[in-house]
Amino acid sequence: MATAATMGQVALPELKRYKYSGALATGALAAGGTLGILIPPSVPLVIYAVLTQESIGKLFMAAVLPGIIAMLGYMLVIRIIVTLKPEAGPAGPHVPLAEKLRSIASVFPVALIFLVVIIGIYGGWANPTEAASIGAAACGILAVVSGGMRFEGVKDSILGAAEATAMIFLVLLGADMLNTGLALTQMPAELANWVKDSGLSPLLVLTAILLIYVFLGCVMDALAMILLTIPIFYPVVMGLEFWDLSQADKSIWFGILVLMVVEIGLVHPPVGMNIYIINRLAKDVPLSDTFKGVMPFLASDLMRIVLLMFFPVITLYLVRTFGG
Repeated sequence: MATAATMGQVALPELKRYKYSGALATGALAAGGTLGILIPPSVPLVIYAVLTQESIGKLFMAAVLPGIIAMLGYMLVIRIIVTLKPEAGPAGPHVPLAEKLRSIASVFPVALIFLVVIIGIYGGWANPTEAASIGAAACGILAVVSGGMRFEGVKDSILGAAEATAMIFLVLLGADMLNTGLALTQMPAELANWVKDSGLSPLLVLTAILLIYVFLGCVMDALAMILLTIPIFYPVVMGLEFWDLSQADKSIWFGILVLMVVEIGLVHPPVGMNIYIINRLAKDVPLSDTFKGVMPFLASDLMRIVLLMFFPVITLYLVRTFGG
């Protein structure tokens, strides 16, 4: 949600300036915001690893190719939409190559900060929170040095951060109250037990589990879903046979599938939290347009899940190649 809110504040004014349709602009940003939990480092994957005693490094490695496929799928969706409806994303003015190169050069310091943060996390000299603090401080210094951050800029930044944080936490407070209610009613556990005792074939059991995650994603946040259901679903999946996978491969593959359906819950009607975050920023776009705009991206997500469900080798390729 923080990813969607941050990118929404930056991208929505530009998309509006270039006359993109409200549905495409908000739908793309809401769906794109879910990539943050799929591309490592990912907090839900860390929680999954802790609950299942799985290797965090191998899970991060396994999430790379599905994350790239998700990104390419979203880009393809946008291409199809603007081909069928050019007015949804009109072409901008032609930009000379020299100006493009200057623009790329101006982004280099930010890209360098990004690399330092990621290398710091994977190199082990900073945890994600510390690395994020370093990145934020470096971006602040860069803003001052480049001349864009003065008193008014500092004031606007503080107010913008406060408003975005308050908006996100208000959504989270509501979700947390609902999570508590669902936990007390034991509904997730009852659904899990129903699947476990159903006697269905392994693929149908897995499909039912993923559908339950999509359903729960409409009313729960990602971490609550994982904490409540993994202790129940994980032993069920580990006891089934899928494509002659080893127990270790099956554990990693299931973790990535869970992460992807959790991601869908953030943009799935009627309570996709990313949708409400983006729509709150785009005050002139009706909520119904945002829901319509996100539907093609959900179709891309569905095809990706089916692909990775039937071809686990895509998820496991990097782990088998570099994971030792």
